[in-house]
Amino acid sequence: MDRLKQISSEHLRRTPMKFYRFLMDEINWDDRLIGISGARGSGKTTLLLQYMKSKISKTSDALYVSLDDIYFSENKLIYFAENFYKQGGEFLFLDEVHKYPNWSQELKNIYDSLPDLNIVFTSSSALDIYRGSHDLSRRALVYSLPGLSFREFIELKYKIKFPVLKLNHILENTGNKYWDILEKIRPLKLFSEYLRHGYYPFFIESTVNYTQRLMNILNLVIESDLPAIYHIDFYSIIKLKKMISVLSRLVPYKPNIQKLAEQSGTTRDSLLKFLFYLEKAGIVKWLTKDTHGINYLNKPDKLYLDNTNLMFSLAIETPEKGNIRETFFLNQLKVKHHVSYPESGDFLVDNKYLFEVGGMSKTTKQIAGKKNAFIVADDIEYRNKNKIPLWLVGFLY
Repeated sequence: MDRLKQISSEHLRRTPMKFYRFLMDEINWDDRLIGISGARGSGKTTLLLQYMKSKISKTSDALYVSLDDIYFSENKLIYFAENFYKQGGEFLFLDEVHKYPNWSQELKNIYDSLPDLNIVFTSSSALDIYRGSHDLSRRALVYSLPGLSFREFIELKYKIKFPVLKLNHILENTGNKYWDILEKIRPLKLFSEYLRHGYYPFFIESTVNYTQRLMNILNLVIESDLPAIYHIDFYSIIKLKKMISVLSRLVPYKPNIQKLAEQSGTTRDSLLKFLFYLEKAGIVKWLTKDTHGINYLNKPDKLYLDNTNLMFSLAIETPEKGNIRETFFLNQLKVKHHVSYPESGDFLVDNKYLFEVGGMSKTTKQIAGKKNAFIVADDIEYRNKNKIPLWLVGFLY
């Protein structure tokens, strides 16, 4: 345990404290068992360490460990937690629980047997916490951490902090926060940067090798995380990579599942499962008419890559501008809102607001006569009646 304590202390020492993700203020840290899921590179580990460093007065009472450490290949987590508790430990922060085979049962046992121990754990977004082999639904509160919003990108890179905006305030054009933004920045230049390399926080280290690092993360998700969670074999990994390569040339599009299966060298049923895995892992996004959620028994009505940074990194040529716009809109809105595929227009949000996404010359023709219908337009700074700047939806979290 001494070695793990030294590692924990070193992580704390190196943790930056100038910028916090939006989720820091939304988590109820008083709960005894908290889960934070999210795609690789979204900043889950930094969030854990920042909370430890800023909110826990005695760091000797807290310990950070990653469950992919070799220690846990021969030592049970539950015995480790009991030992830490006996030595006065009060806060245990567990990174990457999906790398530990018996995570569900042992977290449940720790929660039940050590009532004074507070546990915060992180996992891949591909891991369904509530469907583990043991029921954690009554014990754990799980939060999802996406990549950076456009608002957070501006704060992290340019040190300019803006408040989160609510969707109804943007649509109703209430308050003066929108004008405050325009007084401090020229959003279109910064927006162009964000679309290429602003979604994952590690851009701050270097944009020169950003694409290569993103591709490395993509490979880790496919070759390490998904096999650990869904027990897929080597041949399935090859098919997943081929599928991503095919999708990167097509999305966003309305998929012909049988044809996509043939292009990817797999069966229809396997394709739907693979698409489900990729959606859970934060690589693709599904858009469906169904309001009951996503499962691999139903096919998506439209498929997207998860974010615009992936689009630029995977594309052989510069992605089509309309595809970039739609991908950005879906990516930002899905964090706090329900987005579905409408009969007309591009997106239906919260079963109430209809949106058509396009350039500055986009007209209302496709949403004419529809209630609560809006144009979200790229390449404009200012709102004009029901035409809203696309960059502004990047301030929703």
